[in-house]
Amino acid sequence: MQTFDLEQLRTFVAVVEAGSLTAAAPQVFLSQSAVSEQMRKLEERAGQSLLTRSKAGVAPTVAGTRLLGHAQRLLALADEALRDLRGDTLQGELRLAVTDYFRPGELARLLGRLGERYPQVRLHVSVMKSGAIEAGYAQGQFDVGLSMRITGQGDSASSKAPALRRESLAWMGATGLRPVRGEPLRLLVLPDTCSLHQFTVKLLKQRRVPFTVAHVASGVAGLQSALAAGLGVACLNESSLCEGVARLALPHGLPALPRVAFQFLPPRRGESAFVTRARELLASQLV
Repeated sequence: MQTFDLEQLRTFVAVVEAGSLTAAAPQVFLSQSAVSEQMRKLEERAGQSLLTRSKAGVAPTVAGTRLLGHAQRLLALADEALRDLRGDTLQGELRLAVTDYFRPGELARLLGRLGERYPQVRLHVSVMKSGAIEAGYAQGQFDVGLSMRITGQGDSASSKAPALRRESLAWMGATGLRPVRGEPLRLLVLPDTCSLHQFTVKLLKQRRVPFTVAHVASGVAGLQSALAAGLGVACLNESSLCEGVARLALPHGLPALPRVAFQFLPPRRGESAFVTRARELLASQLV
């Protein structure tokens, strides 16, 4: 009786989620040619095409979409079995706070995958601003906090921790948008309690760039929608790029921007072994 190869299924899931064979290759520690060969063998085993290929990347066929759900469940079960035999199961309740700038288009999927792999962890997630995360973490409201720090913007609780992920900031607007020369920049921001809002306004004032706050969104998703609608320009981290939103084409005349670092807040004294292990596993899944 023929069965599916788990490593081929793992590669298939990575390809679908990454959107291309090239992007998936480093996630599964293979060369692009090896990924392509695994997909060829998987389609041969399945007896039908699983991926459609184009210049934009790859997407699952109808059969591929059906297999994707099976593959994710099989991989989760296999991973759980291995952790159980190694005594590496994780069980408990975890309060996690994450900045809403962290991989906004992917965060829900990443956390969903985490739930599948660790079903005995009761995960409570709060998505909020970095300042609120750091304040709440200091008061013991969260077990693990993931915040964003703008490079070179002074010390904070997160600045002492190693970076989980680094990204560039960029000026963004609707695809094809060009600011009108001679007119004040129509700036889109989150509320003024947001550190990126404060940084952007301060930078524009320092460089004497005329601007007006045209829209204040409650979260990154709202900001993305306003950008795609052509309401103005925003300073955002690169993983906030989405359909209908692009970096402003050069030369745009706006100031150069630094990078940001996403970091887990340092462990508190007396932290439980469960929380320490959970942070380690989150770091491996969210990077």
